[in-house]
Amino acid sequence: MRGQRVVVTILAGMLSTAVVAKLPPLNDDQKAKAAEAKAKADWQAKVDAFQLCVSQERVARFYDASLRAKDKPVPQPVATAPCQDPGPFQAASAAK
Repeated sequence: MRGQRVVVTILAGMLSTAVVAKLPPLNDDQKAKAAEAKAKADWQAKVDAFQLCVSQERVARFYDASLRAKDKPVPQPVATAPCQDPGPFQAASAAK
């Protein structure tokens, strides 16, 4: 049974390589769409990092406040870079 899986996996890999090798090259529209998709994914990653940064700061403020409310010593905060908002997404064609 395991041998059959290995053979099937190898055959599937060979077939997928053959299919990819026969794909036509991308035209200019497809290249532009791919670049746009990559730019949007990069922007979304920056938005995600910004939202994470903001939420971490909120948790740190809450933690400090809860320590102060209990009259416990508050540890010295670690200096970090400020959260950078990436702003709204701008398409590459609109940025030119």
